[in-house]
Amino acid sequence: MIKETDVTDNSHGNVLLRLLSYLKPYWHQMLIAFILVLCITGFELYRPILIGDAIDQYINGYNKPYAVVEKDSKNSIAYDNYYISKDFDTHKVSKYLQIVLYKDNYYLFKSLTLTEQQYISNSVNNNNILNFRLRSNKISIQKDTKELQGTRLTSSELKQLRTSDFSGIKLAAMIYLIVLLFSFLFNMIQTWILQLLGQNIVYNIRKEIYEHIHSLSLRFFDINPVGRIVTRITNDVEALSEMFSTIIIKLFKNSIKIIGLAIVMIRIDLKMALFSFLLMPFIVLLTFIFKKISRATYRVTRTKLTIINTFLSENISGMKLIQIFAREKEKYKEFETKNKEVYKAFFREMMVFAIFRPSIYMLSVISLVIIIGIGGSSVLHGALTMGTLFIFIQYINSFFDPIQELAEQFGTLQSSLASAEKIFTILDEEPMILEKEEPIHLPDIKGKIEFKNVWFAYEGEEYILKDVSFTILPGEKVAFVGATGAGKSSILNLIGRYYDIQKGEILIDGINIKELSKNELRSSIGQVQQDVFIFTGDIKSNISLNREDITMEEIEKACEHVNASPFIHNLPNRFDEPVSERGATFSAGQRQLLSFARTLAYKPNILVMDEATANIDTETETLIQDALEKLMDGRTTIMVAHRLSTIQHADNIIVMHKGRIRESGTHQELLIQNGIYKKLYELQLNS
Repeated sequence: MIKETDVTDNSHGNVLLRLLSYLKPYWHQMLIAFILVLCITGFELYRPILIGDAIDQYINGYNKPYAVVEKDSKNSIAYDNYYISKDFDTHKVSKYLQIVLYKDNYYLFKSLTLTEQQYISNSVNNNNILNFRLRSNKISIQKDTKELQGTRLTSSELKQLRTSDFSGIKLAAMIYLIVLLFSFLFNMIQTWILQLLGQNIVYNIRKEIYEHIHSLSLRFFDINPVGRIVTRITNDVEALSEMFSTIIIKLFKNSIKIIGLAIVMIRIDLKMALFSFLLMPFIVLLTFIFKKISRATYRVTRTKLTIINTFLSENISGMKLIQIFAREKEKYKEFETKNKEVYKAFFREMMVFAIFRPSIYMLSVISLVIIIGIGGSSVLHGALTMGTLFIFIQYINSFFDPIQELAEQFGTLQSSLASAEKIFTILDEEPMILEKEEPIHLPDIKGKIEFKNVWFAYEGEEYILKDVSFTILPGEKVAFVGATGAGKSSILNLIGRYYDIQKGEILIDGINIKELSKNELRSSIGQVQQDVFIFTGDIKSNISLNREDITMEEIEKACEHVNASPFIHNLPNRFDEPVSERGATFSAGQRQLLSFARTLAYKPNILVMDEATANIDTETETLIQDALEKLMDGRTTIMVAHRLSTIQHADNIIVMHKGRIRESGTHQELLIQNGIYKKLYELQLNS
């Protein structure tokens, strides 16, 4: 039975490894996705550096000195009857120029020695701007006994001097745009690959579950609610989709991004990096607490969802019964209770995120304030450039996002693992009915059935059948009668090997059914139940069950044989008439006629009927009895019936009582025996 148990911490590793095994057929796609993620992360790390360098090299490029150089020197420009450049070798230069920003105007100091240029530059960088004196369109600064003077630049002169800065900004903007385009392209490709990969894996898992469910015995479905199984195939499988298409790659990306950001920050400025990491212990503690709490909330949510889905499936299927007994209010109260539990589970989950996200955000803001305060002070004292401060501000904003996402993704991963654990409880369910590796193939089953000292129990040693032995010859018609719980229907289920017996043997044509192919055995047995199941679709598909080798002619012939043709031909679309769920628009008699047609279309060698005429009105029963005579002709037929009038013409009637055979014989022979059968017969006759 599928139990609503939580995923234990010890099982996480095994479950995750098992889930990752589904990636093996798609390893090349996953490898491409990882490479793309590395590229995207690299682009994200590079963009702030690109802007920071542009700020220092070009926007604040006026701080860099010019040197008077030869005409053919690198990046030289003509200015004031000589050539100047920012790219120079100090050993080959004797004259320098320096631009100073003073009270929103730019001033140029010319013909400086290296020490004079460094003095002016240090005065600006150390925020000693008050040392400058303004006189008309000039500023001056005193160095020892010499007064150094700078002339105010016009806009055209400034533009000429900063030609290389303008070119550099344009180049940086072009590179930034190219990086953005590649990031967009790689993101698009990566998303497409991962979504396709995720859907393929989910498709395979869903297919694997569905195929596995078909291999399980009916006992599995006896003890597991339909709603719970449906939740496993739909909701729980869908929960894995996000894990394969998003979570795994994002965990990798965010981990790489955090490591990358830390390394780059340390390499750029160790002191600033250490200040950036000041609040990391609090973040780690908060993330650990969040991970632990979110894991518990995810588990509760998944369990509550399964419970309400099971409740809904059960109650919608039994809505007619609920309305018959006027239990709507009571069922609504039950639903309201379960619905509130789901609401509370989701609310708890939401509250965890509502506390965690703002907490991380607050820590990121505090870190940003620390960086701006310390970094700003360093810029004013000339110990840090504006570009470097910009890089750290951008990195701090980027640093906390992946940490927050990592914690949330770990929470989502816990949810996926919880769903996976529940899925694996189904996949690990061992089929009770095992088939031989090389089963015996019977070309044509004749229909001889033998039970030899059969003992059978659905659970433990609570035997339903006890030492049951009988033989049914090919073409013989045998009926089983007895009180409810005597074991009649169990015998029918055992013939098709829907359950395995604990002791004894069941033989078909002298061969143990455990040696036969299950599909061949069951396809040779036509079974008609008291409660007929009709699938959504049309009449034609419900008779053929979409088996391609059953022709339309055979379908029509089968319907004609069981007297179903008259009511089908009265329908607007005849055999193409749409059928609602469970055939709700048909009467019980019409559904039974369709069931007979379905059985006949499959041309069984053995016919099994479990209370086939129990719910049929007298007029329809006459039609079915006529069809049954034709259907049973030449076939081994086994019947279970409470209405003894329907089995009086059987070749042999076996009377069951408390799991044992107490009497057997024809109708007349059993009446003469004056035993259980006669009492049942007289009881029905008097009623």
